[in-house]
Amino acid sequence: MSPRTSPISRPITIRRAVARDARRLTRLVRGSSAYDGQYAAAVAGYRVGPDYLEAHRAFVAVGADEQGGPVLGFYSLVLAAPPELDLLFVADDAQGRGIGRRLVEHMRSEARAAGLDRVKVVSHPPAEDFYHRVGAVRTGTARANPPAVPWDRPTFEFRIASR
Repeated sequence: MSPRTSPISRPITIRRAVARDARRLTRLVRGSSAYDGQYAAAVAGYRVGPDYLEAHRAFVAVGADEQGGPVLGFYSLVLAAPPELDLLFVADDAQGRGIGRRLVEHMRSEARAAGLDRVKVVSHPPAEDFYHRVGAVRTGTARANPPAVPWDRPTFEFRIASR
């Protein structure tokens, strides 16, 4: 794909995820290279279903002229106590372009609108540096829970400033 036609070079829109996005979001999660090797089992059977998208504040980043184009990334904000950034994925070919940062900014805005002052994150270990760069504060470690999650994971918190 030439840079002129790359979805990354086009304007990006962040919109509410809907049921018809579920398959594309599932493919993005299962195809993420961040889960290669020892982490592959964690996403092998993972499914983002329409019911999940209805139950949570899930948002998707797409090219402004989407028309069935690729999903560039998405996140899900779970409002139950404690509020948590449950999922945040950026497509492999869209990484390094600021999409993850834009999704986090959007999540902060949604959290603020919901009256939240903090949002918890249990991070995938390779994403730890990303969360530091986008302003999350390390709060501890979620211990391994085999067989579902056989490794420790760093925990973070986004502090949401009121405006």
